[in-house]
Amino acid sequence: MATKSYEHHFSSANLPFGIGSSAPTHEKPQAATRIDDSVIFLNDLAEDGLFSGIEGLPHGVFALDTLNEFAALPREVHQQVRRALQAALEDGGLSRFPDKSVESVSKVAMHMPVRVGDFSDFSCSLDHVQNAGRIATGKIGAPPAFAHHPIGYQGRASSIVVSGTPIPRPKGHFPTAGEVVFSPSTAVDYELEFAAVMGKPLPWGEQLSAAAAEDHIFGYVLLNDWSARDIQVFEMPPLGPFIGKNFGTTISPWVITPDALSPFKTSPPSPAQPTSKHLKVDPLSTYDIQTTAEIITEDTRTVTCTSKLAELHWTLPQAIAHLVSGGCGLRTGDIVATGTISGHQTGQYGCLLESTEGGRKPIVLKDGSARSYLKDGDTVEISAVAGGEDSGVGFGCCSGRLVGSKLTPPHACKVLLQAALEVAL
Repeated sequence: MATKSYEHHFSSANLPFGIGSSAPTHEKPQAATRIDDSVIFLNDLAEDGLFSGIEGLPHGVFALDTLNEFAALPREVHQQVRRALQAALEDGGLSRFPDKSVESVSKVAMHMPVRVGDFSDFSCSLDHVQNAGRIATGKIGAPPAFAHHPIGYQGRASSIVVSGTPIPRPKGHFPTAGEVVFSPSTAVDYELEFAAVMGKPLPWGEQLSAAAAEDHIFGYVLLNDWSARDIQVFEMPPLGPFIGKNFGTTISPWVITPDALSPFKTSPPSPAQPTSKHLKVDPLSTYDIQTTAEIITEDTRTVTCTSKLAELHWTLPQAIAHLVSGGCGLRTGDIVATGTISGHQTGQYGCLLESTEGGRKPIVLKDGSARSYLKDGDTVEISAVAGGEDSGVGFGCCSGRLVGSKLTPPHACKVLLQAALEVAL
């Protein structure tokens, strides 16, 4: 089926940063930005002198195959590059740039925008925490720590891939028919998330307030934290997710800057009231961003969720401040995610775990097929826009297709479930 172009997400009010390549003119991955359905390679503009007046911009920084060196520069440098691009576009549009610097987005391959050192995933949505807890235990509540700080876990940076990369169905241990098997997961899920990409590093041992955390954010991406629920549920007690989460995490290719999103800053509807001073934030601590998740089969698209970033109980600056409160520091390219963005009613649930009540109530797609969890061949596409679809700043999409497991055929471990639980506990 036809893909969406999302060209209306990328006006001159956006100007994201990414890494792209296009044969034969730009065979080596390098820095780029996007206007409508055109990709502009920034090193060509640098060589043409567009950025010559920007102090502190290293020569050749846009020829590199990651944005890490550029992201680590002071925000003032990022802002000056953005203003230079906007001024050129106002002066003459795309004709202002060298011909070889502009390519159709359809001819450009996008790559990982940054080299990721660490990945931390949080659970900032009270609705998601309560929904998941109710499905698992039958009781509505949240972990005791959630009232005091964002809760999270350390993910696997090596498993983060750029949008468009196929995701093999993972294999792991989980109970079925009274025994524990080692088998391809039967409960692969998506999680609709938003994430910050770190720019300015923070030395090990230093702490950071939530209000100051924004100075360390280079930009934002969409994120799909693929999850194998059967594996995850079995392995979590008492240390948390592991194999059920580390097989693949997809991010969108364009990093949207804080300056592009600044007109859309807003307050959470029910701001968290942290007891710790370092977690206190200004009222305008999040963004008016609507997110959407779709499951795409061969012939149809089915919207499975629309939710709002601003409804999260904890904000990303608070998550970052909590992350470093123990002294771990930040590195350029680190990714910090919100966890599943969910609302409190049907149509706002950011994962199938919630939408299907743990697989017990399948949803029906537009092609008539039902889903408790994802089937091989399903594509999950996440998109988001700040300020409205017609006039806002968008993220394009974060897309991945679930494919069959590359691993060996399943076999039973012949471990009784009760015995396995006794060992785990």
